[in-house]
Amino acid sequence: MLTRSSFAAVSALTAGAFLLGLTGCKKEDAAADSAAEIVIGEVAAMTGGTATFGTSSHAGTQMAIDELNEGGGLLGKKLKLLLEDDQSKQGEAGTVAKKLISRSKIVALLGEVASGKSLEMGPICQKAGIPMISPASTNPKVTEVGDFVFRVCFIDPFQGTVMGKFAMSRGWKKVAVLTDTKQDYSVGLAQYFKEYFAKNGGTIVSEQSYSSGDKDFKAQLTAIKPTAPDAIFASGYYNETGLIATQARELGITGPLLGGDGWDSPSLVQVAGKAIEGSFFSNHFSNEDTSPRIQAWVKKFQEKNGGKTPDAMAALGYDSAMILADAIKRAGTTEGKALRDAIAKTTDFDGITGKITLDEKRNANKSAVVLTIKDGKFSFVETLKP
Repeated sequence: MLTRSSFAAVSALTAGAFLLGLTGCKKEDAAADSAAEIVIGEVAAMTGGTATFGTSSHAGTQMAIDELNEGGGLLGKKLKLLLEDDQSKQGEAGTVAKKLISRSKIVALLGEVASGKSLEMGPICQKAGIPMISPASTNPKVTEVGDFVFRVCFIDPFQGTVMGKFAMSRGWKKVAVLTDTKQDYSVGLAQYFKEYFAKNGGTIVSEQSYSSGDKDFKAQLTAIKPTAPDAIFASGYYNETGLIATQARELGITGPLLGGDGWDSPSLVQVAGKAIEGSFFSNHFSNEDTSPRIQAWVKKFQEKNGGKTPDAMAALGYDSAMILADAIKRAGTTEGKALRDAIAKTTDFDGITGKITLDEKRNANKSAVVLTIKDGKFSFVETLKP
């Protein structure tokens, strides 16, 4: 028989258990609510020096997410895209990636375009077991971080080789190289261009360097001019390349500039004007592609973005989100390891930027296009396969 004190104790215990049960229900309900959406993170430079990359990539990514949600979402759930602006600043991409993983509980991370920013985020995603897909980071080191890091673009050894082949095909045997030593992307691209060009009979007549944010390149160009190069390989981003082209022409250097996908921004032409006409760069996509499917996508992008014509960063942003979606469908879950395995098995995915197969190093095996600047626009020249 219970004493009065024992009865009181049991009653208190029972009440506590009841309250604990209520608390547990609330936690389960909260978990169920959060599970009602698939939360995907995105890191992009929406402001700062490389903002045109970030805004374009995000526009493509958002377009893909909107299409998926309009089609009913994935696994019976709608998708929620959480965007963080790294402001084009070194160190900021890693900071916001940690925030998305720890606070927002994302299932995957899309971004960044710049290789240096992706190299900040990669180790963080790898440690957390969160798959990361870069739309356009071409430096080979990006995916070497670990098996949770992927990309949907070709890499610099291929891009550098493509431009080396292109230069040789044009009969340009003497080339000067101008490198942004603050950008992993620029350093890597210049390295692979030089290796191919030199091995195949070309001569690097001058090597000069600068740092991101520089405005005056006349000292480097003055050193290049006496070597009389057939072309200048400028492997940096559009910000500085526009100024380099302008100052080169002011010094009487008339040969074309060559570059990579880091040129892909309307700001290049806005800054350089006629000084960049007749120059060439490698890229992932041309909006002049005559495929009905591609032209339909271009039209839809324009409708969603106030008439703006999509560039390669927009197309790659779209492809990165769609490849993630395809992997989620195949995996049937958003659990990190299973999703990672599904992304790794991506084969012949019919993307806007071409057929995409991810190799054993999680890099995309695909073709590149060469574009030229003509009448202030980026015009298709040719497609070069791996």
